[in-house]
Parts: sequence; structure tokens; C-alpha cells
Amino acid sequence: MRVNDHDFESLADGKIVPHGLYDLNRNRGYIVLGTSHDTSELGCACIRHWWLNYGQVDYPKATSILLLCDCGGSNNARHFIFKEDLQKLSDELDIEIRIAHYPPYTSKYNPIEHRLFSHVTRACSGVIFTSVERAKTAMSQAKTMQGLKVFTSVIDRIFATGRKVAGGFKENMTIKFDQFLPKWNYVAIPSVKAISGVIKS
Repeated sequence: MRVNDHDFESLADGKIVPHGLYDLNRNRGYIVLGTSHDTSELGCACIRHWWLNYGQVDYPKATSILLLCDCGGSNNARHFIFKEDLQKLSDELDIEIRIAHYPPYTSKYNPIEHRLFSHVTRACSGVIFTSVERAKTAMSQAKTMQGLKVFTSVIDRIFATGRKVAGGFKENMTIKFDQFLPKWNYVAIPSVKAISGVIKS
């Protein structure tokens, strides 16, 4: 099959935006393929999908979720729109979601980079993405001798860009920032628990 040696979005028939989570304990990768834009809503949709389909089954006694995130992109540490979407997700799932961002230029130390994404990249090497399903299949075949398994799914939904933080969110949010490096470490607490005073120190 003849293809261009570079990708040009203007010539594409579609778009694939991968967003993933990696479970350190189980050596499992969970990748969601969006078909519109890389936004904080897509990131939170990925977390929701993992928790509802895998997380709450694998960890039925969990009272909180810890996510190690990069510092830029859709989960940018400086963007309150990500925090707002994260707060909504925490309220919906009724569970605390703790975020620990890697500072700028240190994301290479995030385990997901060398334990998941590098192997997914290798599995996709030489594959021509003629459809979202073909990309999904290729990524799900990533594996290692250490037992890595990758689960993939598609979210075919339009995620709007250019969204602004709702008025009053910053003043009323129940996100608690850590005393140590608060810019990069914080936890979204379900609003009901925050109101009732059930907040862990």
C-alpha cells in the first residue's frame, strides 16, 4: 500500500487521539482512542471508562485513586478547566482523585512512558492506520515478556475545544492542594464529602 512519508491532517479521513492509563500493580495498560480533540474532557472520560469497567472491579475497597500525570497537554497542571472536569468526575464517581504531576521536562520518568507507551509504539510500527479499529487492534497487541496486557476502546464523541472555567468554580471548588508542591499535587474530593467535612488531612 502506497502512503505518504508524513502525516497531513488536511489529507486524513479521520483523527485518532490516544489517551492512556497504566496500572503499576497489575502491569496493565488501558488506552482510549478519541476521535475529535485532546481535551481535559477526553482525559476524564478515559479515567471514567477505566474506573467503571476495570478499576472498581480490581480494587473494590478503594477509597481514592492516585494518578501520575504529565504537566502539559489536556491535563495541564496550570489549567483550571482540567481541575473543573476532574471535580465533576470525582462527584460522579463519589471517590477522591489525587493528582501528582511530574514537573516540566521530567515526564520521561513517568512509568507509563517506558512501561506502556514505548511498547504500544513498537506494536504500531509499520501499521497503516486505515481505520480507528485497525489502530485499536494494533495497540491491543502490545505485550512484553513481563506480562504486559493492553486493553483498548474507542470514544467516538466530539469534545469541544476552547472551553472556559465556569464562573465561581475557583472560589467554590473542593479541590485540596497539598502543602508540599501544591502546584503539582492536589486531590479532588467529592462535593458531598467536602460539605460534610469528611476530608482527609
